[in-house]
Amino acid sequence: MSKSNDCPFCSGDGAIISKELAYARFDKFPVNPGHVLVIPRRHVSSFFDTSQSERLEMLNLIDDMKALLDSRHSPDGYNIGVNIGETSGQTVMHVHLHLIPRYKGDTPNPRGGVRGVVPSRQSY
Repeated sequence: MSKSNDCPFCSGDGAIISKELAYARFDKFPVNPGHVLVIPRRHVSSFFDTSQSERLEMLNLIDDMKALLDSRHSPDGYNIGVNIGETSGQTVMHVHLHLIPRYKGDTPNPRGGVRGVVPSRQSY
């Protein structure tokens, strides 16, 4: 399993749930309470370079973490996202999926959801 010594995600530190190919941890800079990262153990920068097994395990962890967040935080909704490449906003070059709990009133107008990454295209 390839690892990078200077990668903050290769160690698996802070894991809430740990599996063979991936783990989940809380984001150190959360957008909202309960913001979770799901991270493959193998050091790979792009979601498109993950294996089918890694993707399946990451999606299973999303389900596990949703159940945990539902019981702890009772959010009103969720966003799931992944940034691939610097142009999309990726700052840590080890792929990670964001599971972001959403709460009524956390933004003035949530319409368009993830489309908000390009603010002029959010409302339609």
